[in-house]
Amino acid sequence: MTKKRKALEQSSECPTPKGVLIAIGGKENKGQAPDEGSNQENNANFIELGILTCFKKELKGDNPLIAIIPTASSQPEESAQDYIKAFAELNLTNVKVVDIRCREDASKPEYLDLIEQAKGVMFTGGDQLRLTAIFGGTDFLTIIKNRYTYDSIVIAGTSAGAMALSTPMIYEGASADSGILKGDVRITTGLEFMKDVAIDTHFIARGRIVRMAQAVATNPGCIGIGLEEDTGIIVRDGRLIEVIGSGLIVIVDGHFSTETNVHIVHTGAPVTIRNLIVHMLGKGDQYEINITDSYHK
Repeated sequence: MTKKRKALEQSSECPTPKGVLIAIGGKENKGQAPDEGSNQENNANFIELGILTCFKKELKGDNPLIAIIPTASSQPEESAQDYIKAFAELNLTNVKVVDIRCREDASKPEYLDLIEQAKGVMFTGGDQLRLTAIFGGTDFLTIIKNRYTYDSIVIAGTSAGAMALSTPMIYEGASADSGILKGDVRITTGLEFMKDVAIDTHFIARGRIVRMAQAVATNPGCIGIGLEEDTGIIVRDGRLIEVIGSGLIVIVDGHFSTETNVHIVHTGAPVTIRNLIVHMLGKGDQYEINITDSYHK
């Protein structure tokens, strides 16, 4: 490697984050019985409050302050109360709601102060596009991202809140079977806690493997991570993944794909891609993201 190339690579490296990310596939158990119709009831891996207990274990300090951000939800008050009750069952009572509903709210001093002090953050489900449209470019988001880089903060997101943690971010499918046809999958920039990673949720329950494959086909340098319900990942050092919860995650890796037609066919035509690598991982399994432009040690 030449000195010039080595210098360029070093200059592009980001510091290894000191914070922890927890991305959840949605419908994580909050202390009640398993969801009716789910596979949790007969699943030997199911544990009541299992994922939220993992969140608690990652928090630092006594009586840590937790900030609930229900911005993605169309019913933010109800969504926040669900987590307040669930955290109370885990004896986590120092919980505050960051009730941001527009970009102007994201500049309020009381919310900026709160997010500076929080030891844990929970982005609820809803619409991930609300998160990027409201938080993108704000001081609020800058503070969270700086704290993720330099502090031992735990940042969790479920469903839409998980999808927004990554870039690229899938924000819409044009149809129930989206992903088959070019143009079905709509992608934008997420909140960028993880780069060159696309996260999708409710992955197996809603049959989203095809839309993830199209997302990866548009940029095979991106890793796709599909999270099933009541299942998630803990991400340490920005790249080391551990699976938590009762179901499976699916890794879709296009680095070694040999051919795709996504750049050739017209919108509305079926998308093909060859030689994807797919991993199916369960509770306790680990995976290391190895992407040049991701965070480095």
